Amino acid sequence: MATVEERFSAALHSTARAWRLAVDRRLRHLGMSQASWLTVAMVARAKAPLPQVELAQRVGVEGATMAVMLNRLARAGLVERTASRADRRVKHVTLTPAGEALYEQVRTQAGAVRKTLLKGLEPAALLAATELLEQLQAALDAEP
Repeated sequence: MATVEERFSAALHSTARAWRLAVDRRLRHLGMSQASWLTVAMVARAKAPLPQVELAQRVGVEGATMAVMLNRLARAGLVERTASRADRRVKHVTLTPAGEALYEQVRTQAGAVRKTLLKGLEPAALLAATELLEQLQAALDAEP
């Protein structure tokens, strides 16, 4: 019999994957892969232009994979990469106006999925789960 920790780990992993797939199905009409819309969303949510390396870390892909993704998004007119003033080897990523418009569609569609999936949950249970996940993220961020 699985421990509660094992059950939690399995539930967290499978739920996160299923959530991304549900959003992916909702966004399919935009012609974007999961990696594409996740990249656009990460850039849009950033408070400042993201270095390409940091963006790859946030999305959870290797640098070479991110470079290919950004090349595709740049050809589509959705992102721009500019060299850092401090270090010309560092490329900062920002959305173009077309990328911002696309992000609004992504945000709207993802919000509709979120509303549908969470509508039957008690607010107190949702708050408790959110706080638990935030604590877990903080522990992960503190890992060396």
